[in-house]
Amino acid sequence: MRHGKKGKILQRKKGPRKALLRALSYSLILHEKIKTTEAKAKALKPLIEKIVFLSRKNDLSTRRKLISYLGNKKIVKKLLEQIGPRYLERVGGYVRIIKLSPRITDAAKMALIEFV
Repeated sequence: MRHGKKGKILQRKKGPRKALLRALSYSLILHEKIKTTEAKAKALKPLIEKIVFLSRKNDLSTRRKLISYLGNKKIVKKLLEQIGPRYLERVGGYVRIIKLSPRITDAAKMALIEFV
């Protein structure tokens, strides 16, 4: 039973799932909007919300926490200098998910996830 377990499994083991979500978060932070499946977008949203909330405070401990999770200094720099200050006044809801038409090849539900 999955009592008290949060998050989507996405039919992957822990390592590949973590790598997938990290790669999606890189792309979202770098391009500020990405097109992906609805399930992946819903799994990514809480992670990005936490990351953006952290990045609003630009100090050394925040930088180290973000580097430990993301592992890429270029992405962390963009978060702390551009994206974080943009949402200082906002309480939450930094990301929106827009549902799109299904993918033609396999009819998977698609979504656009972007910063507000």
